[in-house]
Amino acid sequence: MYRVRLFVCVFLWMFSVSGYAATLTGSIKNQVGKPMEGVLVRVTDDANLVSESVYTNPEGVYKLVTKMEGTLKLRARTPYYRDVNSTVELGGTAVSEENLVMVSMTSDEEISDSLPAAYHFYSLPFEEGDDKDFNAYQFQRDCLSCHQMGNPFTRIPRTPEYWVTTIQRMHRMVGNFDKELRDRRAVILSKGFDGKPVAVRPEFPIHGELETAKIYEYMLTTAYVPHDSIAHPTNGLIYTVDQGLDHMVVTDPVSRESKYVFQTGGSAEKYHKDVIKEEVLGEFDPGSRHGPHSLDLGKDGKYYVTNTGTNSIGVFNPDTNEWEPSHVIPREHKANYPHTVRVDKKGGVWFTLAGSEKVGRLNPDLGSFDIVDLPDAKSGGIAGGTQPYGIDINPVDDRMWYGRLFADKIGTVDPDTLEVTEYDTPIKGPRRMRFDKEGILWVSGFSEGQLARVDVSKGFEAKVYDMPEFAEGYRPAPYALGVHPQTQDIWLNENMTDRIFRFIPSEERWVVYPVPLSGTYTRDMTFTPDGQVCLSNNPIPPPALEGSVLEIICLDPSYDPVRESQQLELSAR
Repeated sequence: MYRVRLFVCVFLWMFSVSGYAATLTGSIKNQVGKPMEGVLVRVTDDANLVSESVYTNPEGVYKLVTKMEGTLKLRARTPYYRDVNSTVELGGTAVSEENLVMVSMTSDEEISDSLPAAYHFYSLPFEEGDDKDFNAYQFQRDCLSCHQMGNPFTRIPRTPEYWVTTIQRMHRMVGNFDKELRDRRAVILSKGFDGKPVAVRPEFPIHGELETAKIYEYMLTTAYVPHDSIAHPTNGLIYTVDQGLDHMVVTDPVSRESKYVFQTGGSAEKYHKDVIKEEVLGEFDPGSRHGPHSLDLGKDGKYYVTNTGTNSIGVFNPDTNEWEPSHVIPREHKANYPHTVRVDKKGGVWFTLAGSEKVGRLNPDLGSFDIVDLPDAKSGGIAGGTQPYGIDINPVDDRMWYGRLFADKIGTVDPDTLEVTEYDTPIKGPRRMRFDKEGILWVSGFSEGQLARVDVSKGFEAKVYDMPEFAEGYRPAPYALGVHPQTQDIWLNENMTDRIFRFIPSEERWVVYPVPLSGTYTRDMTFTPDGQVCLSNNPIPPPALEGSVLEIICLDPSYDPVRESQQLELSAR
C-alpha cells in the first residue's frame, strides 16, 4: 500500500463547502499509475458508530463532504485489488487530500477469498434437473433465506456429520423432517465447501451512476435481528423492528444516534436486563419471543408490526415513542407466523401468515381479524408449506396482492367478499413485491435472480427481466424490492454479491452499486423524504457480516457535495 497525504486549511469560498463540513478528496491509481474508477472509499467514525462512502470517478478522483471529525479510518476497496487502509484527520472547514495507490492481488487463494459468497455457493455440486430436490434454484430458495452461504462464516470445510446438525435446524424452518434429505444435503455442502480456491473470475460492472452516489451506515450495537425498516415520511427518523430482541430501533440520520424501545411481555426481556452474551443470543428462535418482523405506517399515524412469535400485530406510536397493546390473533384461526404487513387506504392492516396457508386483515379500530384460507397449492422442493410471504396494496384500486414463496403463486383477495384469486408466477420464488404508482406490480424472483413486471389491470400480464450476472450461471438472489417514490425506479437488494441493484423501467437498464461490507444481507427497502434508499443489514448470526456489527445502510443516488454541505449547515442551526 502506498499513500500520499496533503492536508490544507482553506477559505470556504475556494472549495464551495460550508463552515459546517469538512472535505476529504483525492485520487486513486493502481501500481502502474492508471486512474481507478468505481473504487469504494469508506470513512468510519468508530466513536460515533457511523461510516460514509463514495466512489471514484473515471479519473480516479473522489470527494466526500462530511460532518465527521477527529481521527477517522479510511479504506479503499475494489475487486481484485488489496484493500488500502489508513487514517485521516478531519474537522472544521478543513480539506484533506488523500491520494492512494492500490496493488492487485496475485494468488488464487487471495482472489478466491475476496470474492462474494455467490461464487463459492455455486461451487456446490447441485443436482441436475428441474425435478431434483437439490438443484441450484431449489437450493437457493431453501438455504439463503436469512444469511449468505459461501461467505467466510459458512464455507468453512466441515464433515457431513457436522453439517447434519445445522441442516436439521434449517430444514425445520421450512417444515421438513426427512432424515434422508438432510443427509443428502450434508454431503453436497461438505463436498462443495472443501477449502480449495474457486476458479471463477466474475466481471463486475462499473456504472457511471456511481459517481453521484454516496452510502451512509449507522451501526446498531444493541441489535440481533434488526429486520425491516421504514423511514418516517415527516419526522425523518428510521424505524426498525428487531426480531431477536423485541425492540423498535429508532435511528436519527441527523444526530446519527439510535434509541432502542423494548416491547415488554416477551421472553426476550431477559436479554435487556444484563449484558447480552453471544452464547445466549445463539439460541435465537423467532417463536420464543414477540419476534417483531415487518412494519407499516397506519392511517392513524401508528406503526403496525407483525409479531412472529406471539402471533399478534404489535402497535408502536412514534409520537409517544412507546409500544401500545398488541392485537392478538385468536387461537381458533390457527394462524401462525404473521410475516409481512401493508396498510390499505381505508386503514385495514393486511398481512401474510408464513407458517400457515393464510393471509389476514386487522381492523385496528375494532380489534377484529379476518383470516383468509388460501387455496390448496403444491409446495416446491422440500418445503412442508408454501409460505405466504410478500404482500402489497395496489394504489389504483386499493386491492391487496400476496405471493407464496414455495408455491410459485401470486394471489389477490377481494376486500369485500374475501374471495381469493391466484395465478401461476412467471418466476420461481416470488419473495417480496411492490406496486408502482400506476398499479404495475413488481416482484422479486429469489430462486433464479429475476424481476417480474405484472400488469394486473389486464388480468395477469407479465414480463420477466433477468438480473445481470457477473459470471455465467451464477445467479443473483434478490430478497426484496422497492419503488422509488420520485423516479419510480425499481431497487432490489441482492444478497449474495454484496451489491444493490437498480432497474430503470423507462430504459429497461440495470445499475449496480457495490456496498461497503462483505457478508451483506439486507431486508425490506424504504425511502427517505429526500430520496435515499435505506435497508437494514442483518445476516443471522451477526458474525456473518464483516465487522460483526449490524447496521442501517442508506444509499443516496443523487449525491452532490455542494448540496450535502448546505444540508449539513441547515441541520447544524
